[in-house]
Amino acid sequence: MVEIIRKFFAFCGEENRKKFQASILLGVVQAMFEALKIPAIACMIRALLNGSVEVKDIVSSLGIMLLSVLGAGLSKAKAAMLQTEAGYDTCAKKRVEIAEHMRYLPMGYFNENSLGQITSVTTNVMENLENVATRVVMLVCEGLLTTALIILALPFFDWRIAVVLLAGFVLFLLANNALQNAAERMSGRKIDEDEKLVEKVLEYLQGMAEVKAYHLTGDKSRELNEAIAANSKINTDMEFALIPYMALQSFIAKLTGVAMICFSCLLYIQGGMDALTAIVMVITAFIVYASLETAGNYSALLRVVEMSVDRAQAILNTPQMDISGEAITPSTRDIAAADIAFSYDRRKILDGVTLRIPEKTATAIVGPSGGGKTTLVNLLARFWDVDAGSVTLDGRNVRDYDMDSLMENFSFVFQNVYLFHDTIANNIRFGRPDAPMEDVIAAAKKACCHGFISALPEGYDTVIGEGGASLSGGERQRISIARAMMKDAPVIFLDEATANVDPENENELMQAIEALTREKTVVMIAHRLKTVERADQILVVDQGRIVQRGTHETLMAEDGIYRRFVGERVEAAGWTVKTIPHNS
Repeated sequence: MVEIIRKFFAFCGEENRKKFQASILLGVVQAMFEALKIPAIACMIRALLNGSVEVKDIVSSLGIMLLSVLGAGLSKAKAAMLQTEAGYDTCAKKRVEIAEHMRYLPMGYFNENSLGQITSVTTNVMENLENVATRVVMLVCEGLLTTALIILALPFFDWRIAVVLLAGFVLFLLANNALQNAAERMSGRKIDEDEKLVEKVLEYLQGMAEVKAYHLTGDKSRELNEAIAANSKINTDMEFALIPYMALQSFIAKLTGVAMICFSCLLYIQGGMDALTAIVMVITAFIVYASLETAGNYSALLRVVEMSVDRAQAILNTPQMDISGEAITPSTRDIAAADIAFSYDRRKILDGVTLRIPEKTATAIVGPSGGGKTTLVNLLARFWDVDAGSVTLDGRNVRDYDMDSLMENFSFVFQNVYLFHDTIANNIRFGRPDAPMEDVIAAAKKACCHGFISALPEGYDTVIGEGGASLSGGERQRISIARAMMKDAPVIFLDEATANVDPENENELMQAIEALTREKTVVMIAHRLKTVERADQILVVDQGRIVQRGTHETLMAEDGIYRRFVGERVEAAGWTVKTIPHNS
């Protein structure tokens, strides 16, 4: 238990840890003020036992009671404020820290770790920590510390009752240890099932078109239903597994209180304790029971707190790419790769690739699906680090650059464009958040998207759905190109940017790409013949190697993959749809 609390405080950071510690101390102070009710009651009982209740007795009792109520109320309010501030501030900072940390993780991390897992950590896990964890840790600490202080104070009244309470406290801690062990066995499964549920819900929502098309609803959405059922089962199993231990804790807390009352009464009857002390011990027994009951009930969640901290910390402990290079501004944007190799999940993707891309030239990368084209582009852009060999920009290894100064040189237009749930203007100025509106409009005009944006009800202030779902594929691509134009980086990476565009949008999109890539170094993965033909150099990648390189003309003169590639595209372009007359 102590280790879990220590781990939680370490996770919170120094500033918030101090707030939590102050909150716990105020909780103990609150308990002390609550305990002042005992002398307040004792004043009246003493007067009653003496057979004479005077005004001073009433005033003293009332004064102590008012001090108890006011002190406890103010302490509780301040403790709750500190606890709330520290909880929300910790999780807000950790969400930002996780986001910043993930910026410099290799892209392979996001293949190995599902969107559901990352989403679960930044939502469910963080919500557990900011709401549940803070309250659990505070109440457990306060309950145990209050009981410990009472044990230390009781010998001044009667050491025998202090021994009874100490024995009960030890038994309570043993029962709580058994509870923690049981919770540890279940908590990992609970968080795993939470992650799986989030993953399946996201998958279901993102694939809603297929869900509707194939009627995968109700009993037919098997995987989602199984995830919901598994999540329900683990929560139920956890409750049933912990209830016996919680009941045992509660029984020990009650038994301890009953034992204190019985011994106090027995000592009074035998003449070993005066009436006033006996009554004080009885009242103390109820305070002890309340403290232990609170600590015991909430301590069942401590293992969930620990697992939540571990899951969040696991992301933060994931090794980043080495980003400790220098802030370098290259004089040229020549890109080169020397004998690079890369493996993913023990599978060799690229092996012995060497290339040179001169500044302000266009290089097209083509080849069969799965041959390594996208991986090669990711390595050139340093989304991943090579296993062997080197990638250079202006003759300097890309690892010599710090990540931010390296990325200043690159803009990207991907096949699958992601737009944020924000205004169109903010999506365009994503790389330059402070860019004035006139620059946004200028970039939109160059990207051939000013027309359809202006036709929208709110124009550039139109808020688009998450992922750009409210726009067509061509519209999303052109906004993505406008975003790249705003950044105005000297190197442009295009990953099949026109692959899924409707024919009616193709001309406008090609004009936008031409405007974007003018006087730039361009590296593109392309399947469209018109795009490939205009490249200064064409690299044919197959089975992790460059098997052909040259211009369109030189490669057409060779018998190889490229000529077959062109032949297939020419044949596909010549297809026509004939209408068969219907004989009525």
